[in-house]
Amino acid sequence: MPARSSRSLRGPLSYRPEPGSIPTQPGVYRFRDANRRVIYVGKAKNLRSRLSSYFQDIGNLHQRTATMVTTAASVEWTVVNTEVEALQLEYSWIKEYDPRFNVKYRDDKSYPWLAVTVGEEFPRVMVGRGAKRKGTRYFGPYSHAWAIRETVDVLLRVFPMRSCSNGVFKRSAQIGRPCLLGYIDKCSAPCVGKVSAEEHRRIVEDFCEFMGGHTRPFMRRIEQEMFAASEELDFERAARLRDDLGAMQRALEKQAVVLGDGADADVVALAEDPLEVAVQIFYVRGGRIRGQRGWVADRVEEGGTAELVENFLLQLYAGADADSIPREILVPALPPDVDTFEQLLSDLRGSRVRIRVPQRGDKKTLQETVARNALQALGLHKTKRASDLTTRNRALEEIQNALELDEVPLRIECYDISNLQGTEVVASMVVFEDGLARKSEYRRFVIKGVDGQNDVASMHEVITRRFRRLLDEQARSQAVEGDDGPMLVDPETGRPRKFAYAPGLVVVDGGPPQVAAAQRALDELGIDDIPVCGLAKRLEEVWLPRQEDPVILARSSEGLYLLQRVRDEAHRFAITHHRSRRSKTMVESLLDDVPGLGEVRRKTLLKHFGSLKKLKAASVEEIATVPGIGARTATAIKDALVTSADGGRTDAGQGLVRVNTATGEIEED
Repeated sequence: MPARSSRSLRGPLSYRPEPGSIPTQPGVYRFRDANRRVIYVGKAKNLRSRLSSYFQDIGNLHQRTATMVTTAASVEWTVVNTEVEALQLEYSWIKEYDPRFNVKYRDDKSYPWLAVTVGEEFPRVMVGRGAKRKGTRYFGPYSHAWAIRETVDVLLRVFPMRSCSNGVFKRSAQIGRPCLLGYIDKCSAPCVGKVSAEEHRRIVEDFCEFMGGHTRPFMRRIEQEMFAASEELDFERAARLRDDLGAMQRALEKQAVVLGDGADADVVALAEDPLEVAVQIFYVRGGRIRGQRGWVADRVEEGGTAELVENFLLQLYAGADADSIPREILVPALPPDVDTFEQLLSDLRGSRVRIRVPQRGDKKTLQETVARNALQALGLHKTKRASDLTTRNRALEEIQNALELDEVPLRIECYDISNLQGTEVVASMVVFEDGLARKSEYRRFVIKGVDGQNDVASMHEVITRRFRRLLDEQARSQAVEGDDGPMLVDPETGRPRKFAYAPGLVVVDGGPPQVAAAQRALDELGIDDIPVCGLAKRLEEVWLPRQEDPVILARSSEGLYLLQRVRDEAHRFAITHHRSRRSKTMVESLLDDVPGLGEVRRKTLLKHFGSLKKLKAASVEEIATVPGIGARTATAIKDALVTSADGGRTDAGQGLVRVNTATGEIEED
C-alpha cells in the first residue's frame, strides 16, 4: 500500500518539544526517523519560530513537508552565534548525514578538471576527474578532456612546466636524461636540474595566473620582450617569442568572450518541473567561459526557485576554497538569506562577493543562454529516463502496487479538459503502452453537451463517449489469433479495432470530483473492471474513487514520474487542440460576412497563403489569383480584413494561424 498508512495519520505531535523549550536564537535542526537516521537538516534565524511551523495541523502543511514530519520520530537542534555559522553547520551536517528529504544535486556527468599539484616540490599539470584533493589547484571544470589537453599542449611551449607522472620523473632523474618533452622545449626538465625548484615554481605560478584569467600582463610582457629582441637583432629569440604569443592567442581563442568588462562570475540557471530540477553553471573568468557544469536533483523539499538557489549555492560553495569563489554570482532568483550568503562567501574568498539577478545587458543575455542549457539538460535527462526498459517496468510495477491493481497497467489512457472561459470546450485522450507514448492512438473530443466551465460534467461526457465506443466495437468485432495473442478485428475488413481494447488504467487530470465523474460514467455503462485514478497537479497526489485520502507516491518514484508524464502529455495535447479550434473560429468569424465565400473557399484561401498574417498582408490582386476567388470576392475579403484590423482585432491578440498542407487543418502559429 502507499504511504497513507496509520503512521502517516499520527502526525508529529508524538515528538513535539515542550512549549518554551525551543530557543529563539539562530541554529540548525535535525529530524530523525525511528531508527535514528537523520532525514532532514535545516537552519533558522529563530529556531522556535521555524520549528513551530512543523508542529501544526498536518492538513495545513505542504505535502512534501507532511511526508517528512510523519516519517520523523524526533527532532533536535544546535544553537549557534550567527546566521553565517548556521549556514556552515547546515552544510557540514548535510554532507555528513546525506538526509533523504534534503535536495541533493548530483552531477549529470563526470567533468574533467585541469589540476596543478602546487603542494609538491616540482608541481605537475594534469587532467583529471572526480573529487578535489588538498594541495592541488584546479581550473574548470571543462566540457571535454581533449579540449583541455589541446590547450595545455599549446601552453607548455610558453610555460614549460612538468606534466609527466611521478614514475617518469623519477626514472629521468635516475638516468640523468629528460623525457621527450624536455628535448622539444615543452618542459624545463627540473628532473635533471636544468632549472632549480624555485625557477620551476615561478613558471608554475605564471601558468596558474594565466589560466586564472590574468592573461593581459603576460601578453604585454612577451610582446615587449619580442620587440626588444628584434631591436637587439636577436631575431631567433624574437621569433620564438612571436610563436609563444601566437600560442597564447590560440589558447584564448578556444574560449569565447561573453562579458566585455572582463568580469569573473559564475552564472547559474535552473529548469524546473514539479518533480525535478536541473541546474547549469557557466564559469566565466576574465570575461571568457572557462568551463561548464550541470546537476539534476529530485524536488523533495517545499519551496520555490529562491529556495532551490539557496540549497544549490550552499552545496556548491560552502566547502570551496578561495580560488573557486568568483567576485560575482549571477542567479535567477535571490536566496532568502542573500546577505548571509554574501558574508559567508566573502569570508571564504577573502574579498567582497556579490550575489545578484542580472536585469539587462550581456550578463542577462548570458544567463538566458545558461537557462536554455538547463532546459535542454532536463529534457535529455527525462528522455533517457523514459527510454530505459528497466525503468519503465519498475514504474508500471510501482503503479500496480500503489493502486493495488490486479495486473500491471500495460495500456494507460489519460484524459484532460481544456476551455477558455467556458467557450470551445475540448478534451484530449493520450495513450501510453509499456510506458511509451502511442501518438497514433491519441484522440480529441469536442464537448457539446456541457455549458460553461464545468470540468466535472465535461469529464463525465468524454469518458462516456469513449467507453460507449469501446462497447460498440467489442460487440461488432471477432477474436482472431495474432502474433501477440488474441486480438479483435473488424469482420468485414479484417483489420484490428484499436479501440475495442480496454485500458489497464484510466488517469484523469484532476482530483476527487473529476475521478468521481469518470467512475460514474463507467458505472452507468456497466463497466466494472477498468480502474480509474486522478493526478492532482498541485501536490502530485493520486486520488482513487470513493476514498477520502489520496495515495502518496514517493517523490523519487518512477511510478509517479510516469503518471506525471502521461498527465502532462494529455494537458499539452488538449491545449493544442483548443488553440487550433479557437484559431479556426477566429478565421471563420473574420470572413463570415463575405458574400460567396463558403467553408471550402476559406480553407483554400488559407492553404494558399499559409497564415492569416500573410493573407492580411496580401493585395486584392494577389488574393484574386487563388483558384475560385474572383476580383469582386477578393475585394470583399480585403475589406473584411481591413475592417477587422481597424476594429482592434490583431494577430497578436487572437493568435496567428497556419494551414497544414498535408491535412488541410487550420493550426495556430
